[in-house]
Amino acid sequence: MGGPEKTPEEGRPRGRQSPPTERVVQVLDYLVGRPDQRFGLSELARALEISKPTCLGILTALADRGYLTRDEVSKTYGLGPALIAAGRAAQRGFAVGPIARTHLEKVSTEFGTTCTASGVIGDQISVLEVTGPIGARRAAKVGQVYPFAPPVGLMYVLWGSDHDMDSWLSKEPSLPVRLDRERLWNVVRECRAAGYLVESLDPVGQRLHTLMAGVATHDLPPEVRELLGEMVSSLGERVYLGRDISSDDEHPVSLIAAPTYDAEGHQALVLTLYVGGAITGAEIERRAVALVAAADAVTAEVGGRSPVRGL
Repeated sequence: MGGPEKTPEEGRPRGRQSPPTERVVQVLDYLVGRPDQRFGLSELARALEISKPTCLGILTALADRGYLTRDEVSKTYGLGPALIAAGRAAQRGFAVGPIARTHLEKVSTEFGTTCTASGVIGDQISVLEVTGPIGARRAAKVGQVYPFAPPVGLMYVLWGSDHDMDSWLSKEPSLPVRLDRERLWNVVRECRAAGYLVESLDPVGQRLHTLMAGVATHDLPPEVRELLGEMVSSLGERVYLGRDISSDDEHPVSLIAAPTYDAEGHQALVLTLYVGGAITGAEIERRAVALVAAADAVTAEVGGRSPVRGL
């Protein structure tokens, strides 16, 4: 009654009427919908109603980055290996998320607080699951993203290899960073041995972290970035070391974090338990033990293994 059903291509705004990013998505959508076929420049440009020069620019950029392949003999394009890596990363995140949620709900219930599962997808940190008491204000939201560049993201490489750490440190900082390498590597060694991280409560730092959700800090004016950078502690400075925590004294804690691992023993997701107040060293340990148990359960359920504990 509404006329013949339109194909995805017919129901979508035409290339000439779309912004540049939409045209790139059109090209990828068209090829993803035909994974076993290859197309020439003229054929694609005609099918998507994109000018040949514009289409060539898109195809060249995607091929250079491995999202497409170009057959030099037939001059045709098809899907490339970079899409496999991107797809696997997304698949891991969305497949593991529900499993993590099941275990995090138990931790949230036990301690009456927010827990999250998050991971690195592309060049951003994405919050994949959030659990917490019904009606309570959540410390994070599913879908929130943060820049994966110093000073944000230490816990996403902390339990990986030294190469992972060095690669992260070599990224262009999202904000100016003060780097105390001795302190940082002490944090790495202790957190790897313990299997979890305890972050101190810094109201200014917490507020800044909240404001950075979804913000591309490299687009901020230099003077604003510098001012924000002055508010950020040096890398590793906000993490408690074992010697900093006594069993009976109270310590202001922002959150506790623990990693999950994939089948190759690589760090996958990070599970966090929010505290947001002062608790004793004994309470820190009780929460950390519960969170690590949840992380280990997720690792086991997805067929992963801990490179440290041999799970």
